Amino acid sequence: MSPPEPAAHDPAKARFLIIQAVRLSGVVMGVLGALILGEILPLPRFAGYALLVFGAIDIFILPLFLTRRWRSGE
Repeated sequence: MSPPEPAAHDPAKARFLIIQAVRLSGVVMGVLGALILGEILPLPRFAGYALLVFGAIDIFILPLFLTRRWRSGE
């Protein structure tokens, strides 16, 4: 019995994982921003607001741009 052949590279799977990684990084930035604004982390407040804004962009907007860029059939 021969070993199974490795699966071919699936670009859809790679793109899905990249989008999920982008969303996860946005969640991490949002949590860090909330910790800064809650004065749990000793950093300036503007850093907390900036992390919240960039986290929201990562979660809601950036995946839309990536899916439009990677849309098949164009």
